[in-house]
Amino acid sequence: MVLRHDQRRLGPDLARLCRARRVKLAIAGDWRLAQRLRAGLHLRAGRDPAFQARVAFRTSSAHSLPELRRARRAGAVLVFLSPVFPTRSHPGAKGLGLCRWAALARRAGGAAAALGGIDGRCIGALPRRLAVAVGMIGGAAA
Repeated sequence: MVLRHDQRRLGPDLARLCRARRVKLAIAGDWRLAQRLRAGLHLRAGRDPAFQARVAFRTSSAHSLPELRRARRAGAVLVFLSPVFPTRSHPGAKGLGLCRWAALARRAGGAAAALGGIDGRCIGALPRRLAVAVGMIGGAAA
């Protein structure tokens, strides 16, 4: 789980819940809070503001091959490749499409998650051997 908003307010309680349920929590961009909560650090496009910071693990977003490579160099154990399909959360952004997403996922050198524009109609089209996770928001894939 990646916490992006209201981190300082929600972080401590969410970290406790995640530990109790054995769910990994990553804090987006705030390595100090990630350290304090003993959580992971989520990077934007592989950009690590504190590469030497001791955090539990790193995840990252990536939208292209250069970003994917940067995420791996930063030590990301999971990369969210997005958007797979056009999505309302990023109006006007073109999706990677299944073929390009799969090609990037194969080159990930580790775990890849599918995110962006995923719904009940297209989720089955994702290559299962490549997608370790699928982004879901509000009970429906998003």
